[in-house]
Formats: sequence, C-alpha cells, structure tokens
Amino acid sequence: MKTRSTLFFQSVVVLIGIGVLALLLWEPHLEGRNAHATTFEIYFKDPFLAFVYLGSTPFFVALYRAFGLFGQVRQNGAFSPASVDSLRSIRRCAIAIIGFVAAAAVIIMVFGDKDDRPAGLFMSLLVAVASGVIALGASMFARNLQKNLRTEETEARTFLDLHGPE
Repeated sequence: MKTRSTLFFQSVVVLIGIGVLALLLWEPHLEGRNAHATTFEIYFKDPFLAFVYLGSTPFFVALYRAFGLFGQVRQNGAFSPASVDSLRSIRRCAIAIIGFVAAAAVIIMVFGDKDDRPAGLFMSLLVAVASGVIALGASMFARNLQKNLRTEETEARTFLDLHGPE
C-alpha cells in the first residue's frame, strides 16, 4: 500500500476513535431520565452505563491495533507476521464486543423498560452484526495473509536449497 493510503486509513481510525469517545461521553446527558441529573448521578449511579464503558474497551483496543497495523504496512511496504497478529487481535476484540452486546441485550430484556426493549435490542443487533462482519473479515484476511506468508517462506527456502546462499 502506498504511504498516502495508509496515512489516510490511520487518520480515519483516529477520527472514528475520537467520534465514538465523544458520543460515549455526550450521549448520557441527553437521556430523558438524566435531564436534571448531576454529572455524578449520570456517571456513577448507573451500572448499565458503567457496563457500556467497560464493553467499549475492546472497541478501542481494536482501533489501536488497526492503527498499528496500518503503521506496520506503511513502514514495511508489505504485510508481515506482526500484521497477522494484529488482525487476530482485532478478531478477538470483535468477538468480545459481541459478548458484551449479548450481555447488554439480556440486561435490557430483564431490567429494561418495556418501551425501551425493542429499540435496545435492535441497536444491540446492529452492533453485533457489524462486529461479526469485522470478525469474519479480519479472520479471513489473516488466514489468507498467513497462507501467502507461508508460500513466500517456502519459495525462499526452495530457492536457497537450489542455489545456495549467495
């Protein structure tokens, strides 16, 4: 990949991270039940909000690994075994997000208001599907990349066996 492309993708990753962090901090102030609540009441008396913040940790870890992945590609000019490790980490983070979303859906079903359940479950479904697509894509890309790296390694060994070290 070209340097410009990887810089663009790194910029997009940073902007996504800033946008999601801003949304996580700003949105609780807009909820109807928090309209007249103090900042302390919003952030420290809502266990579901604490669960959401805990569940967002794998998302930010995945963004960090994606940023590093594009940095590795920009520096090396090609993919490497470290890239495969980054992709596997992103896949694990996406699976963790699906687990947190499933737990949140259960919490919404058990403790949520009857009027909030459909919207909460729909949002949970959207996030779970998006995370599943990312996990699947990262897994397939890592598998193909690993296969290509093994092929290159085998070709290099064959070349050395035939021609000897030069």
